[in-house]
Amino acid sequence: MIRLIENAIKHVLILLDAIITAVVSLVALAWQGLKILISTPSSGRSAAFSALVAQPESLLQGFAVLRVFAPNLLLKKQLITAYPNSGTAIVTLARDVREVLSRDDDFAVVYAPKMEAITAGSNFFLGMQNTPQYTHDVSVMRLAIRREDLPQTVIPAASQTAQQIVASQNGSIDVPNALTLEIPYRMVADYFGTPGPSRQDMIDWTTSMFWYLFIDLVGETSITNKALDSAAKCRAYLDQRITERKAEGGGDDVLARCLALQASGTPGFTDIDIRNNMIGMLIGAVPTLNKAAVQALDQLMDRPDALAKAQAAARANDIKTVTASLMEGLRFNPVNPLIYRQAVRDSVIARSTLRARTVPQGTMVLACNLSAMFDPHATAHANQFRLDRPADDYILWGDGLHTCFGQYINQAIIPTMLMPLLKQPGLRRAPGSAGQVDFGGTPFPQHWQLLFG
Repeated sequence: MIRLIENAIKHVLILLDAIITAVVSLVALAWQGLKILISTPSSGRSAAFSALVAQPESLLQGFAVLRVFAPNLLLKKQLITAYPNSGTAIVTLARDVREVLSRDDDFAVVYAPKMEAITAGSNFFLGMQNTPQYTHDVSVMRLAIRREDLPQTVIPAASQTAQQIVASQNGSIDVPNALTLEIPYRMVADYFGTPGPSRQDMIDWTTSMFWYLFIDLVGETSITNKALDSAAKCRAYLDQRITERKAEGGGDDVLARCLALQASGTPGFTDIDIRNNMIGMLIGAVPTLNKAAVQALDQLMDRPDALAKAQAAARANDIKTVTASLMEGLRFNPVNPLIYRQAVRDSVIARSTLRARTVPQGTMVLACNLSAMFDPHATAHANQFRLDRPADDYILWGDGLHTCFGQYINQAIIPTMLMPLLKQPGLRRAPGSAGQVDFGGTPFPQHWQLLFG
């Protein structure tokens, strides 16, 4: 009985705190909006409001309001226009976000048409439902991309390269260009066996395709055209690369393993199958690692105490604490703040609760993982920066069937490539705009100057 009373009091206090946070957030957002209305010419207000909404701090404030007052918000408006749909559902509580992402038969991934455009014909597992084909493709790719490769090959190579890069910088580094794009590129070049015609080609191709597949919610013509042009060039390169590697034989990179599986008669390893799955892996590697590493470190740079702890851990070669610091930083600004699915039938979310909603067939469902990670009912001290969180507090790489195929690579490579930089004394932002992350009009970090020494 005492335990029940204690739990009831705890939940009431959490709810009261959530209400206070929501009200404060609402006032803060209203004030920011009012400032835009007062100080921005009418011609620039739309861009100003878009910039406001895109800021992680503003998103967190908005989600705090929704979690209290409209946790499962149904709108007739189509917020996503890149795919045919009948409206929008915004899901913000952790339990409901995980529910959506676990119910694949009700809330489906919608990427298939874009995946087929990228491959010029076939879907690949990133865009598949829970089918035997999906299970097969994921399983056979794990024969080529093995988890044991991380400590044996991938991490040592990334660590050595990162150390060499930082040592050559003379107290100033453009983080994306020198480090967080270079390390992933080296990985796809050496470990995947697909260096591309050039470093810049591979970076440009994968970034434009990722933008088109996962971030462009409007269906912008320029983004689509660039991605499809990149896809055609990437397909042609991979077709040639597969032919060349067959003739050469040998090797133990991912492409060589795929060709060995093909030679052994393993189903699902035709040249086209290999090419399409390699495209999927390339798309998921370079842009994700660059964006995640920069955004995680950027959060540390805004928190002197957290940065000091991460640097002390790096100097002690305490990779566990460095990883915890960076993953916590990424919680405040993840690669994707929401994951979208589409209702394939009328489906109830949060059944048997006061927040239950019937989501009509055709509705685009925005499962807001950023909001879920700050849900005080699921995450203790959600607004604090802490290094002792359990893994279940994080939804950084998706959840359920379509959890990121490369999540273990991401969580290993990000701290590995940032460790040498974190070891440097006097790590700080460059003065002025150079010390702020420059996305260059894209969703991906292009430049960011840090100083050290």
